Amino acid sequence: MENRIKQKLKEEQKILSIYFTAGYPIINDTVSILEALEQNGIDMIEIGLPFSDPLADGPTIQASSTQALKNGMTTTLLFEQLNDIRDSVSIPLILMGYFNPILQFGVEAFCKKCQEIGIDGLIIPDLPVDVYYENYKSIFEAHGLINIFLITPQTSEDRIRYIDSISEGFIYMVSSASVTGSQSGFGDEQTNYFRRIQNMNLRNPQIVGFGISDHTTFTQATTHAKGAIIGSAFIKHLSKNGVSKISEFVKSILG
Repeated sequence: MENRIKQKLKEEQKILSIYFTAGYPIINDTVSILEALEQNGIDMIEIGLPFSDPLADGPTIQASSTQALKNGMTTTLLFEQLNDIRDSVSIPLILMGYFNPILQFGVEAFCKKCQEIGIDGLIIPDLPVDVYYENYKSIFEAHGLINIFLITPQTSEDRIRYIDSISEGFIYMVSSASVTGSQSGFGDEQTNYFRRIQNMNLRNPQIVGFGISDHTTFTQATTHAKGAIIGSAFIKHLSKNGVSKISEFVKSILG
């Protein structure tokens, strides 16, 4: 069967992907959040594996990660929670986390577990592209996992083309050089960056993350890209409203 991420990317519509931290707000919320997101029309979900030192994340996601760890979330527990997820959720699922917990678990064992559960891809911000390519690409691919790389406005054209050449799903286009966190609207600098990447005609579609929080920023981001990822704004909504009002959040983004 073709990877679910690849299948989703072939569809016509713009993609809305949501990121949330596993085990937050409450440790057993993971499955109900996933089910509610799919039921409300989300196209793809990134499940954050909490880590004690999340360098790329802004304060909102860091706080959710800290709380999830306090709640008792672990890699092993997440795999247990997701054990039967494919009975109720059919959209692409991506695990996003840092490399240290994956190394501790064992890279091959981690990938095997992902395959058994039905995880489609991984985003590991601190795993260098070259290290992945030389040491881990074959393991990921053997378990049907797509590894997704991040690019920023500072990434050189050569580097972007190299990432594109070894990617198999989409490229995660970080909207700014700062850490994650929602903002109001994108300025000329970011719009020019989106346009510049669009004009490179890369093999893999791009999905924009960082700074998307509402209908306006979602529309701006997807004018020049295949989709957008919302993390901090969704976690703020969860913090305030819990799992019960996910439909309201999704409606506010899609308009």
